[in-house]
This record gives sequence, C-alpha cells and structure tokens, in this order.
Amino acid sequence: MRFSFLAAAFAALAGPALAHDPISWQGSTIHVLLDKEMTGGEMGMFTTHFVGPGGPPRHIHDDAGEAFYVLEGEAEFLADGEVMPVKAGEAAFVQKGVDHTFRLTGENGGKILVIVAPGGFEGFFEATKHLKLPDDMDKLTRISEEFGQIFTGPPLE
Repeated sequence: MRFSFLAAAFAALAGPALAHDPISWQGSTIHVLLDKEMTGGEMGMFTTHFVGPGGPPRHIHDDAGEAFYVLEGEAEFLADGEVMPVKAGEAAFVQKGVDHTFRLTGENGGKILVIVAPGGFEGFFEATKHLKLPDDMDKLTRISEEFGQIFTGPPLE
C-alpha cells in the first residue's frame, strides 16, 4: 500500500501543473518535470525526446550524477569509454566526473527520462535554447560550464 501512495504522490509532483513548458533544444524536445527549486536542490528531472536518431555531444558533469531511463526506443550509452546498449524499460547511471553521452539509435528516435542529482543542470536547456550549433559553440561551452557541464567531444555516430 505504501508504494501506491508514493506513486500517487510522485505523479502529483510531476504533473502538468508544476512541470515547465517543453523546450526545443538542438533537434530534441526537453521537458523539465522537476527543477532544483521544486526539490530543494536535491535533484532535477526531465525528459529528452528525439524524433530520429540523435543525442548530445560527449560531456562531463563535474557536480552531479546522472540517471537515465529509456521510455521509448533504444539507445547506446557511452560512459568512461565503454558503449552499452539500453532499450525501453532499462536504465543506466553515470557518476559525476565521468565522460559520457547517449544516442537514440532508431529511425523513430525515442524518449529518455533523465534525473540529475543534485539538481541544477536541468536549467541549462532554458539558458541555451536560443543558441544555434555549431555557430554558437563558444557561447554554449561558456554557459554549459556555469551548469557544471564540460563538453569533451562530438556526439556518438
């Protein structure tokens, strides 16, 4: 019974009344569900949805661990030089300070739930949604560092 109560409480927290509007970001749609203000800084939670194959450049979060749960599609995760396939219903975790990225591999893309702890990084997407790559890469890199993220290489191919 306790699990049902927690699930209901969680659904209320992540419901549309508290969630942010979706953000179009570099070919994906980011939907921040919980931000650091909503969780007392403990965590941030968002989904990332790609309509085709794709993923972010390689990067490190120097201040947060990152958990991923594949909601739709299939993905490859690169962490610390190792590539691991992850399909819908499976999860992956990357400790802070570890070089990583992911790529949704199917022609129809997919959707991933991402949790960062502690929170804060989820604000990066709102802060950079106006930038265009590759033209604004210098600005993106500078803002990224303000959110504890350092780009280390290109996306997975």
